[in-house]
Amino acid sequence: MRTYVIADTSEVSGFNFDQLVDIDESYIRKSLDGSKILARYEGTQPSFLSGKTEYTHSEILAILATDEWTSDEEI
Repeated sequence: MRTYVIADTSEVSGFNFDQLVDIDESYIRKSLDGSKILARYEGTQPSFLSGKTEYTHSEILAILATDEWTSDEEI
């Protein structure tokens, strides 16, 4: 089962991408202001994400639909 965690962008340098679904930083979704990232993993929570709140797919979809993550402006 895939699990989701939100972290500060400044923490990305400590991520081991071998333990994440995303292969490197360029694939990670960021909040619109660039201050937060969404990390995705399967199985046990990696130690570098220890203490972070875990979200299910439906929970993270609701969060990503907020103004912090999604713009209503047309591209």
